Amino acid sequence: MMKPKSTGTVLHVGRSDARQTLAGFLRAKLEGASWSRIQKLVRSRHVMIHGNICTDVARRLQEGEVVKVLPEAAVAPPRADDVRVVHLDDAVVVVEKPAGLTTTRHAEERDWPARRRQVQPTLDELLPAVVQRLLDGRSRRGGAPRGAPPRGGDERVGPRRLPMVRAVHRIDRETSGLLVFARTVPAERILAEQFRAHTTKRRYLAICIGRVEAGTIISHLLRDRGDGRRGSSDGEEGKRSVTHVVPVEHFGNDFTLVECRLETGRTHQIRIHLAESGHPVCGEKVYSAPRGSEVVDRSQAVRVALHAADLGFVHPVTGEDLQFSSPLPADIVRLIKRLRGLSAGRRGVRRPPGGQSDAPAANASPLAADHRPAEPAPEPADDGDDDHLDD
Repeated sequence: MMKPKSTGTVLHVGRSDARQTLAGFLRAKLEGASWSRIQKLVRSRHVMIHGNICTDVARRLQEGEVVKVLPEAAVAPPRADDVRVVHLDDAVVVVEKPAGLTTTRHAEERDWPARRRQVQPTLDELLPAVVQRLLDGRSRRGGAPRGAPPRGGDERVGPRRLPMVRAVHRIDRETSGLLVFARTVPAERILAEQFRAHTTKRRYLAICIGRVEAGTIISHLLRDRGDGRRGSSDGEEGKRSVTHVVPVEHFGNDFTLVECRLETGRTHQIRIHLAESGHPVCGEKVYSAPRGSEVVDRSQAVRVALHAADLGFVHPVTGEDLQFSSPLPADIVRLIKRLRGLSAGRRGVRRPPGGQSDAPAANASPLAADHRPAEPAPEPADDGDDDHLDD
């Protein structure tokens, strides 16, 4: 049997492969593999489809899907117990998403039967049960959701009808951190408008390759830059995107912990902007540095080192300005300790994660200078490509 490569064997589903079962497809592609071996690979979490574990050997494949056979069994996906609720009331729920969990199911998959879907549930599929458990616990203690308006229908939902949650924005599967979900239709509408108008406050922490200095990255992002991937256009085509970057800690000249504040919220905006500036996020496998740049990731990051650390929005019912913070998860903390060890003997530049840069614009790194206009135009609200709509 052809063994998977050390990094995994990637197989593309072509037109002639469409509608085959996963087992049949792998049997044809992996020379010498027996049916029993194929079934064992799939059921033991050695096979992924579009980055998600699939354990259904009978799943029918679609043209364009990407199947990856892993050399080692994938880590079990996050479970409901891994989702931490940091705020819950009648209108909204704010959670910390663990890395490895997709926020919502892709549109084309929502109406598929369960056997055709990816094996992992998404965050919006797990969250109703998590919310119900919290509500049941509060009911037993006689308490009401903190900061909530008077108790309404959702608080009396029985165990057979889980409370509904509505996603209003997303973060990538490998990104950890804060997300808000609406619990009512009016709340969903009001929160979605805040994300469309870019009035929410979002701060991310990322570990990047190279020495990054303070600056602002401004470009116009396209769904397809010409090679099937998202990226910046050479002109005004696409959607104006703004990311403010401040270094938090330098690990010599090799890596930098940075703070990114989003002025806009396009899909993959931070990952694209940092990669195109020559400083890809550690663990990045999709967006690379510009051609001609020799950037090698020696961080050994096990996933994209990006964390949604702060989230702020106006409560859709009370009008209260809510602010939430999430500490760095254990895997990124371990990575930081390792990078500090590698750069021992070199004193890094450290700033508080919430601090503002006092560096003058003239000292901004090249990542800011390439696209900075003299007078930035106001950002219009739109409904096309933002991360609150399209993952």
